[in-house]
Amino acid sequence: MKTPEPVPFHRADIGDEEIASVVETLQSGWLTSGPRVREFEAAFAAYLGVEHAVAVNSATAALHLALEALGVSRGDEVIVPTMTFAASAEVVTYLGARPVLVDCDPDTLTIRDRDIEPAITPRTKAVMPVHFGGHACDMDGILALAAARGIAVVDDAAHALPTSYRGRRVGTMGAMTAFSFYATKALTTGEGGMLTTADARYADRARLMSLHGISRAAWNRYTAEGSWKYDILEPGYKYNLTDIAAALGIVQLRRLEAMRDRRRCLAQIYDRAFAALPEVVLPARSEDVEHAWHLYPIRLRLDMLRIGRDAVIEELKKRGIGTSVHFIPLHMHPYYRSAFGYAPDEFPNASGAFTSLISLPIYPSMTHDAVNRVVEEVSGIVAGNRR
Repeated sequence: MKTPEPVPFHRADIGDEEIASVVETLQSGWLTSGPRVREFEAAFAAYLGVEHAVAVNSATAALHLALEALGVSRGDEVIVPTMTFAASAEVVTYLGARPVLVDCDPDTLTIRDRDIEPAITPRTKAVMPVHFGGHACDMDGILALAAARGIAVVDDAAHALPTSYRGRRVGTMGAMTAFSFYATKALTTGEGGMLTTADARYADRARLMSLHGISRAAWNRYTAEGSWKYDILEPGYKYNLTDIAAALGIVQLRRLEAMRDRRRCLAQIYDRAFAALPEVVLPARSEDVEHAWHLYPIRLRLDMLRIGRDAVIEELKKRGIGTSVHFIPLHMHPYYRSAFGYAPDEFPNASGAFTSLISLPIYPSMTHDAVNRVVEEVSGIVAGNRR
């Protein structure tokens, strides 16, 4: 009997058009930040309906640039959900400020205004909603609270492309928004990110600081139209995106909604199958949100099983199914305990969800056979370990 093909957690959907675009860029002789980056920025801004988009080499860079543009500095505080990846809070520390962690909604695992408000102090400079797994935060309450208390909203939208909230695209609501184009994301450039904003001052500052703090026209100084002269205006960073990466992103952006639609179809297959398993909790979703389905995170009802979450993951691995966990909450990591005094059980919603979360494979090139195999293996493990 033939062994079934493994089902990876993710496989990037790269086709002939993306390959041709990258080859064309390689043959153009312009490899680093140049005309393809500018084209990608313009196309991305137009797609979202936002005034400014600044391409950078990661969402981490975009978040750092956003907080720097706001003037976050030593002694300031930025409110960040504990249920997020390392980047969201670590960029706060880059600027000498303090990340103030807060809990999340027990169902959607997104931050809420009721989580944020008690954490606001006179030192609070910004709040960072993290749109979890493709599901948007409840932004109306967050934006109203931030406006009333005079703090900025910087969205971490690494998972939220294309996500909408009450008809508005994520990326158009806060002061600034950071997107990720990492290999596992809905749109990939291998490594990469984008900062979006309606404020030209923030965009100009981010663009300046993204390339060593040198004058805006410096990228084309090696062209016939450019000049070798440049001015260093600020001590900036090396965060620019390459034209090679942008060439990939331009094509991926054109395919973005079709790839999202395929993810949605896969999520519906999972929904129908797992609805029959009382031991499995489906991902929560709100009627106010158009979900991007970056992740399909199930939760196990461990009180109904004789097996723990980690053991289920190991069983799936043995059967050739790739999975992940999003996320280990920040307050459970040694650094945040030692540097800021957080306790492992401090945020019960995030801590409780973490113990039972498993992210299942969901990617546009995933076949029906593959998704059905994941369903079969998860269902078999659950059925064999019921209490």
